[in-house]
Amino acid sequence: MKLSKKGEYALRTLINLGIATEVGRNLIQVSELADSEQLPVKFLEQIMQALKEAGWVESVRGKFGGYRLKNPASKIKIGDVVRLIDGPLAPIGCVSQTAYEKCTCPDETHCGLRMLMLDVRNAISGILDRYTLADVVEVTLRKLRRDAVPLPFSAEAEASSAASPRLPARLARKLASRATSPRLTEADGVLHQLLGDYTI
Repeated sequence: MKLSKKGEYALRTLINLGIATEVGRNLIQVSELADSEQLPVKFLEQIMQALKEAGWVESVRGKFGGYRLKNPASKIKIGDVVRLIDGPLAPIGCVSQTAYEKCTCPDETHCGLRMLMLDVRNAISGILDRYTLADVVEVTLRKLRRDAVPLPFSAEAEASSAASPRLPARLARKLASRATSPRLTEADGVLHQLLGDYTI
């Protein structure tokens, strides 16, 4: 399973809407969401429509309109969002629980590859279906507070962005691509933040 750009943007947007809810912002305009993650507005509007049709977000029209979560973040499972945007979690069709497809193997019952890919599918869905948007928002907020970073969509963040305007998205992406990001460790993941030491 590889998360598409559309899936990535959908999850990042839902996380931002969850953060906005936590900091007391009722509605966020699509342009704010796009700017916060440096995403193309038109592409994000398509994603928002899919999330709206799924019943996870709602929109309010008008000059002061925008988007918000329709349901509590605790009711939105990450696995459901990934399936909506990117389809089944299984790496091959013959192990999918939601979109089974017969494979070319003459003996599915005794196929070693199928057994291995079933374990891969189960590990992926075990994590993505265990955690909700609320879990991810909680960990994100915890790390932002720990590092004394202004919380997105808060009054403090708006004041700091007015003092130092953001780079245009294209330039910011260009500079980010040149920078080397540190590798993540197990301790950087959501599971470790919520559960401490764990094994899959």
